[in-house]
Amino acid sequence: MTKEQKNEVIEVLKGKFAQYNNFYVTDTESLTVEQVSNLRRACFDKKVEMKVAKNTLIKKALESLDSTKYSGVYDSLHKVTALMFSENPKEPALILTSFRNDKNLKKPELKAAFINGDVYTGDENLKSLTKIKTKEELIGEVLGLLQSPAKRVLAALLHHHEKQAAGVEAGAPDAGAAEAPAAE
Repeated sequence: MTKEQKNEVIEVLKGKFAQYNNFYVTDTESLTVEQVSNLRRACFDKKVEMKVAKNTLIKKALESLDSTKYSGVYDSLHKVTALMFSENPKEPALILTSFRNDKNLKKPELKAAFINGDVYTGDENLKSLTKIKTKEELIGEVLGLLQSPAKRVLAALLHHHEKQAAGVEAGAPDAGAAEAPAAE
């Protein structure tokens, strides 16, 4: 690879790192060409970009953007590395988990994940990363919590109103009967 080609790769990677707040660093060593193609297809279907690059070029791209921000990722840059870029912080974790379960494999292995400024290192974090809440899910939960008390108040008021209306209807003849003897 010429110096010009390396610089091109670094520029492409810099663009991806700048574009996405979330990326995963995975070990795809020992996967067959067919398995890597299947993984790429799974990523494409879920709007996750997958890029394979040399570790030194990945590190140079990260360092040129912000050497301290990405410092927790550097130790994971060894062996064969595939990067997964996503707007959704948990989608790559779901893809990796599903891919491994479907094929009964131990790879691709999570080396590191950079999620909104936080670094998670090691494959043992994969399961917890599948449970990360997306921005949309968090907003939905907050809206649900905000609506919940209002729904309960409305339900209580409706229940009280229905109970009162049923009591008035049922109690009307009794009220009239009770008043009649008093009037005599």
